Amino acid sequence: MTRGLRGVTATFRRPPWRSGYLRQLCGRGAVMDLGPMRKSYRRDREAFEETHLASLDPIKQFASWFEEAVQCPDIGEANAMCLATCTRDGKPSARMLLLKGFGQDGFRFFTNFESRKGKELDSNPFASLVFYWEPLHRQVRVEGRVQRLPEAEAESYFHSRPKSSQIGAMVSCQSSVIPDREYLRKKNEELEQLYREQEVPKPKYWGGYVLYPQVIEFWQGQTNRLHDRIIFRRGLPTGDSMGPMTRCGEEGWLYERLAP
Repeated sequence: MTRGLRGVTATFRRPPWRSGYLRQLCGRGAVMDLGPMRKSYRRDREAFEETHLASLDPIKQFASWFEEAVQCPDIGEANAMCLATCTRDGKPSARMLLLKGFGQDGFRFFTNFESRKGKELDSNPFASLVFYWEPLHRQVRVEGRVQRLPEAEAESYFHSRPKSSQIGAMVSCQSSVIPDREYLRKKNEELEQLYREQEVPKPKYWGGYVLYPQVIEFWQGQTNRLHDRIIFRRGLPTGDSMGPMTRCGEEGWLYERLAP
């Protein structure tokens, strides 16, 4: 580990022993070289082969991997995912949230329609999801078109949440600028008093989305960096023919192995 001065690259091979060391280096203008930070994944004999697919339907394959992630004691929230959206003119943004359901029709999540992601999905209804289950050395990437869920489904899910979470959805005008945290505390207390003995109404600006997948990629890490990537696509683009390395899956899906 090298101490950094302005314009000097600081290389780290192990975590710094002193708390706040990285913060101090950043303040001096050093470049943080994290290249040597790496860990071993699976051995080659544990490679993810096509014969290891639980199903040639990627939704069922996702269900298999998701179940393993849920059962892994080292994974706190198996349904945590990164949602990436994009403005109409191509400016991306990403954030973590929770998957709240999946099936053949897609992957479900709920949010404030007036949030940044809500506005971006309204103007550009395509998105990508990434699930990363580090203890299993696995990730799943999903791409597809997004549309709003029916109001009845959003209403049903909203009232299945803890009452504190329902109030929280009303308290937060998501992505808007607020003066301080005390503003949220006061508003939360007011609404807790107001709805102490009555049902919390679902805000009109709150609801759900479903991402209908066109692409699902399964990735498994390997120690030699020859990672396994098996990608499923929902049919071929118009006019394209199926290549010699493309295989037929189930439910109209095609799958291929990608170079890492």
